[in-house]
Amino acid sequence: MTATTATAMQTRQRPWWLTLIGGILAVCVGAIMLWAGLATKVQTYLILVQILGIYWLIQGIFDIVYMFIDHTAWGWKLFMGLVSIIAGGYILTNPIISAVALPKIFVLVLGIWGLIEGFVLLMMAFQGGGWGAGILGVLSIIFGIILIGNYTAPGMGLSMIWIGSIFALVGGIFMIVRAFQER
Repeated sequence: MTATTATAMQTRQRPWWLTLIGGILAVCVGAIMLWAGLATKVQTYLILVQILGIYWLIQGIFDIVYMFIDHTAWGWKLFMGLVSIIAGGYILTNPIISAVALPKIFVLVLGIWGLIEGFVLLMMAFQGGGWGAGILGVLSIIFGIILIGNYTAPGMGLSMIWIGSIFALVGGIFMIVRAFQER
C-alpha cells in the first residue's frame, strides 16, 4: 500500500467552460437586476428565489443521503438536511412571501456575522494580533449592530438586492476572465 501526500495527489480541475458559463449567467443576472424594467426584475428575482428553494431542497436530500455514506457528525448532517428540506419546501410553496423575507433575513444574518467576526478580531487583537485587528473588530461590531438594529427598515432588503446584483455583475466578469486564463 502506497501512501500519497496531499501535494502528490492529482486534483481534477473544473473545466474552463463551466466557469465561463457561470460567469456569463452571473453577468446576465446582475445586468437584468440593475438595468432591466421593473417587471423583468421582479420575474428574474422570483426565478432566483425558486432556484434557491430547489437548491436547498436537493441539498437537504443529499445531506441526508451522505449521512448514510459518511457517519461522522451524522447528527449535524441530519439536522442540516432537514432544515434545508424544510426551507426549500417553504420557499417553493410560498415564493412571494419568501421573496419579500429573504433580503431582510440576509441583512440580519450579515449583521450577526459582523458581530461574531468583530468579537473574534477583538480577541485576536488582545492576544497579540495588533491594532489593526482591534480596529477592524470594533468597526465590524458597529457594522453588525447597525444591520441588526435596522434590518426591518424599509429599503434595507432592497439595498441587499442591489448589492447582490453588483456582486453578480463584477464577479461574473472576473469569472469570464478567469475562464479564458484557464483555457
